[in-house]
Amino acid sequence: MNPAIRTRDLSRSFNGTPAVRQVDLHVERGTFYGFLGPNGAGKSTTIRMLTGLLAPGSGEMEVLGFNPREPAEALEMKRRIGVVPEELPLFEGLTAREQLTFVGRMYLVPGDTLRDRIDDLLAMMNLDREPHKLTVEYSHGMKKKLALAAALLPDPDLLFLDEPFEGVDAVASRTIRDTLARYVKRGSTVFLTSHVLEIVERLCTDVGIIVNGELVEQTSLAHLGGEGSLEERFLKAVGAPTGDQPGLDWLGSKEA
Repeated sequence: MNPAIRTRDLSRSFNGTPAVRQVDLHVERGTFYGFLGPNGAGKSTTIRMLTGLLAPGSGEMEVLGFNPREPAEALEMKRRIGVVPEELPLFEGLTAREQLTFVGRMYLVPGDTLRDRIDDLLAMMNLDREPHKLTVEYSHGMKKKLALAAALLPDPDLLFLDEPFEGVDAVASRTIRDTLARYVKRGSTVFLTSHVLEIVERLCTDVGIIVNGELVEQTSLAHLGGEGSLEERFLKAVGAPTGDQPGLDWLGSKEA
């Protein structure tokens, strides 16, 4: 069986500045893959290429066995993936149910199946308590949950999530974590970017670390078991300084 994601020498530049440099990804189906890196490392650019929203400058890629650069294959691929981008593409003049109904019709989900799935998702995300509330009135956390519900609605084989926990409170975060764990347990695949390493360590089975557009590490969390925490491995991979930093000596120096 083809892996969920496979790339070879995937690259992209903007105005002559490389954003992604010859990235070779390999994500097996049924894994929860954490794609890590500091701000500006190339995570979102990679997701945009893999989902067909951005053409690569060079290199090869396959998603669920399809080539996103071929129009016919890209269409079939998009039928089988769900995406929650960092900037949430929601129609703020619609209610949650109207939003999900629109998504379901775009994916040609049959009527009875669509109604049942919408009911289930709204209840699971606790978005069914104010049915007439417009999305524009939602908090950031509620919008994140609605975007995830929309991505899950067509029952995709592969889910791309770009910073799904950013700005989300503890209650919403727990709901999202539990939902994703159930989704992967049934054999589906998640490709996740997040700066919250504790969540990545708790949820993910595999990780890749990208720095300055280059994939510097790709391994399973089980393999990291005896080699320190994920945070330590990540900080080492990105070249972050350790120990006390010079300067700011005045912090904590107040006399009682």
